[in-house]
Amino acid sequence: MSETQIRATPRPTARVVGDTTIVELSGEIDILTAPCIGARLDVLSARPLPDLVVDLRSVSFIDCSGLGVLCRVSNHVRARQGRLRLVTDNPRFRRILRLTRLSGAFELCAVPPGSAAVTSSTDAA
Repeated sequence: MSETQIRATPRPTARVVGDTTIVELSGEIDILTAPCIGARLDVLSARPLPDLVVDLRSVSFIDCSGLGVLCRVSNHVRARQGRLRLVTDNPRFRRILRLTRLSGAFELCAVPPGSAAVTSSTDAA
């Protein structure tokens, strides 16, 4: 008998601060969870001039399907003349973006906009 691990699909939590929608993701973004996350991000970025911040600080793993969702949402937002920012303080994630040549495709920040914490401008991954 093989062991089957059942895990819940992470549910993105969203809040609006001014004109900005901040989406917090957690857990794993992979082939199983990417469709649900992508659908939610599509809904949140559907209005004209969307300002979307995706907080990835609690994401423990992301695979190519997760990166694909982020790229698709970025294109979706740009098509509506909006702005997408990714929040990450994880040097491994920044390294993945650099190795896949996607680091220039996203606006990265260490903390969400409006946060009291000081933002780091270093990208030493």
